[in-house]
Amino acid sequence: MLKKMKKLVRDKNVCVLATVTDNVPHCSLMSYVADRDCREIYMMTQKGTKKYRNLAANRTVSLLIDSREEDCGADRARIKALTVSGVFSAIGDEARKRRVRQKLLKRHPQLKPFADDPDTEVFAVKVKSFQLLDGVKDAYFAKVK
Repeated sequence: MLKKMKKLVRDKNVCVLATVTDNVPHCSLMSYVADRDCREIYMMTQKGTKKYRNLAANRTVSLLIDSREEDCGADRARIKALTVSGVFSAIGDEARKRRVRQKLLKRHPQLKPFADDPDTEVFAVKVKSFQLLDGVKDAYFAKVK
């Protein structure tokens, strides 16, 4: 089942990022790219945003990746929803940050003006676990080691 979970991460490229500060949740639609083993998921945001302040204050995050685009209409019972639990991680190494940025732009070329802004920060979410809801009743959980 872990392979199926990772396949959903690789096949998709947009997620909902949930952050929390002072017990107040905040959700953001994000473009992303994952590393080969789906142990890290990379995104970028501007440093002045609420989400970035939340990430700095509370590193625990949740992502939602789903299949609603292809499993919509009359067959909604087949939608897959993957909850990714993880931890925000800044990328301090400039060379690594450039490589991740290039990987993000290869998958999301429309983000180039955003990525070129000096206030934009590239970051990682280190994956701790996956929980897949496959249809309306089948759920699976996997820790990532």
